Amino acid sequence: MSLPTQILPDHHHHCDDLFVAAEDAVARGDWTDAAAAYGRFESQMLAHFEAEESLLFPAFEAATGMSDGPTRMMRHEHDQMRALLAQLAMASAAHDGETYAGVAETLLMLIQQHNMKEENILYPMCDQALGAGAEQVGNELSAFLGTRHA
Repeated sequence: MSLPTQILPDHHHHCDDLFVAAEDAVARGDWTDAAAAYGRFESQMLAHFEAEESLLFPAFEAATGMSDGPTRMMRHEHDQMRALLAQLAMASAAHDGETYAGVAETLLMLIQQHNMKEENILYPMCDQALGAGAEQVGNELSAFLGTRHA
């Protein structure tokens, strides 16, 4: 059985590990490794956002009739994180460790707050609202992220 509450937190942890690998490479000044590690991290973050925005959120909104609730806020936070990801990409390309570290710190705080809200509030709400359909959505999320897993 694959439920959103099972699939997505695991992917959060995967993204966290990729984030740390990129930060470590930047801290070492290994810009070749940093670029590769950052690319993996960014790819997985964007895949995660896409999975939620194209699969989970629409299913939740259809089941609950809520489109101005928690999913709207999560989309807004995704947009904020996308902007920070773009700043990290520019800092990495410029080999600017100081800017990278500052933006990474901001992104980390946003990711941690965002993931706590999703894992403790939104995902359980989704499992409950989707009822018997939660397993199907979980399987779709698993397949979607599995094809993009690096």
